Amino acid sequence: MASVTSLSDSVQQQLASALSASLPEAAGADPLLRRSDRADFQANGILALAKKAKANPRELATQVVSRIVAGDVIKEIEVSGPGFLNITITDRAITENLAARYADETGRLGVPLAAEPGTTVIDYAQPNVAKEMHVGHLRSAVIGDSVVQLLEFTGENVVRRHHIGDWGTQFGMLIQYLEEHPHELDHKSAEVSGEEAMSNLDRLYKAARKKFDADEEFKTRARRRVVDLQAGDPTTLAMWQKFVDESKIYFFSVFEKLDMEIQDPDIVGESGYNDMLAETCRLLEESGVAVRSEGALCVFFDDIKGPDGNLVPLIVQKSDGGYGYAATDLSAIRDRVFNLKASTIVYVVDARQALHFRMVFETARRAGWLNDDVTAFQLAFGTVLGKDGKPFKTREGETVRLVDLLDEAIDRASAVVREKAQDLSEAEIAERGAQVGIGAVKYADLSTSANRDYKFDLDQMVSLNGDTSVYLQYAYARIQSILRKAGEVRPAAHPELALADAERALGLHADSFAETVAEAAKEYAPHKLAAYLYQLASLYTTFYDKCPVLKAETPEQVENRLFLCDVTARTLHQGMALLGIRTPEKL
Repeated sequence: MASVTSLSDSVQQQLASALSASLPEAAGADPLLRRSDRADFQANGILALAKKAKANPRELATQVVSRIVAGDVIKEIEVSGPGFLNITITDRAITENLAARYADETGRLGVPLAAEPGTTVIDYAQPNVAKEMHVGHLRSAVIGDSVVQLLEFTGENVVRRHHIGDWGTQFGMLIQYLEEHPHELDHKSAEVSGEEAMSNLDRLYKAARKKFDADEEFKTRARRRVVDLQAGDPTTLAMWQKFVDESKIYFFSVFEKLDMEIQDPDIVGESGYNDMLAETCRLLEESGVAVRSEGALCVFFDDIKGPDGNLVPLIVQKSDGGYGYAATDLSAIRDRVFNLKASTIVYVVDARQALHFRMVFETARRAGWLNDDVTAFQLAFGTVLGKDGKPFKTREGETVRLVDLLDEAIDRASAVVREKAQDLSEAEIAERGAQVGIGAVKYADLSTSANRDYKFDLDQMVSLNGDTSVYLQYAYARIQSILRKAGEVRPAAHPELALADAERALGLHADSFAETVAEAAKEYAPHKLAAYLYQLASLYTTFYDKCPVLKAETPEQVENRLFLCDVTARTLHQGMALLGIRTPEKL
């Protein structure tokens, strides 16, 4: 199925050719077409072009209008104000365009695939081994997963990478403790829950930390164990692997609850780059990008200073020979560029790490690993705040466990579903409760621009009113209910029918799905898709209130309105899937 040209694109093309015919030097200029409340579209680009060409904007606008023939797509076009163009589309064009999208057998609604896809490596969902996932891990996972879906849908080759924290000095303490208490990670049965795995790790971590702080001899043994680990001692590595495996049982259980698919081969933690660290340092030192300073290997920047006004270097290798995060991150860039053949690398990482990544990317550019053909980008996200507007903590001041938060969201959502449910069984209420609760958490995150902080307010998230995923899920379920009630009457497009205002508004918005997806993917901005879907559901609600569907005046109008319902439902379903949110058929 070929992609469908959206109505705004067809109008844009007609305007552009009329414009270059009227003003040859304006060839290729953007007429700046926007949706408008004065007409279907307004073009504002003529003012700036006229100013540049020292022409009268109103005269230029009139000339452009004279070259456009009203016909299949454009019903009328008029000059308004100092040189704006107001454009109205024919009802037939709206219905025909939606019919073409509806007929797309691939289910893509006529959304085109990228002409020249690249390869994007996306680094997201980075929990730490032997540590509980908390609310801060939520954003990286949810935003990253949605960006993956968006990019894949537009045809990009996507390689997922989960850069888990699985290396470092703390493992000396954990491994040494496990060596001395070998049964601490044993399982009670063959089936291990994520909860059991985490409580094993948590208990061991606390006990090891207590012993490390109180017992000097244990501390010495633990530090020797770090040296063994870094030297690749097989016994030590085997015990380290036990921590990684136990943590993965827990990670996978959390990601399953988040309704996200995470594959084991995509998990390449800090340890995955150990073999490259020495070479990364050698390459940086030999090329003069990094220099030795007080025994450490450093990269200096003219424009990066600390709070004291002194230059802050990126330390790639410490004076004792140990490697920091920079060495791992730079080795990961080399791997992603030269082995995975990335054209773009996206890091979904907390905004507080912006300085670190700025230095890492600049170092990689100086080394020639990043260039005009390969770009790296930090998709920085803000903090999750409590209702009080302060960073989200428990009453005791602890960071909030992610699992507790998700369970509470599911409980709240199940109560909402139970209240509204007419003919759902207990099993269905539980299943829908999970879909609504997890959807609510994801949508609250994704409907805010990633770089802004957002308030975690469950009451608001599971509300049926306002900009929430529940509102969108109910709009979808309501349409499915109408389609079921229609029985034998099938949705069918009737381009010959005149459309009511609410039908036109809904149809024009549904037609702009493809360009919204393209923009959201290009800018790594799921919030733009979320805003589009909320508006789609709102326009559907207005349509539903003003235009009877099953009781429309003629059989053709019934079919055409059912068709509008179904196009809207398919668009909601596909759009929500790109945000990682389910759309239950019944609620």
